[in-house]
Amino acid sequence: MEVNDTIRIRRDVHPDAVVVEPDGDVDMSQSPALRATLREVQRTKPSWMIVNLERVGYMDTAGLATLVEAMRTAKSQSATMVLCGMQERVKAIFEIAQLHQFFRIEPTLEDSLPA
Repeated sequence: MEVNDTIRIRRDVHPDAVVVEPDGDVDMSQSPALRATLREVQRTKPSWMIVNLERVGYMDTAGLATLVEAMRTAKSQSATMVLCGMQERVKAIFEIAQLHQFFRIEPTLEDSLPA
């Protein structure tokens, strides 16, 4: 687990996926920690990566940019990236930015795991 002021980021390896779970707001001051973790995970070239956002109460444009970058990397690696567990406030930001059309978004971690 990495700690950067208020955000904690847990990483779990499941049999078919890597799960990244930020805990805290993902804003301009905290998104670099998430970006670093996502890049580190993607260097291992997982075929399936899940970002569980159930413990993220707020995300700003820096957080969105971090996830867009990770999605582009996943696509370039022919990998699947899934977001799950979005709270309503975070989901609204994705919808306003129309990013809900760009990402695969599932309600729960269980729904996000490969079949």
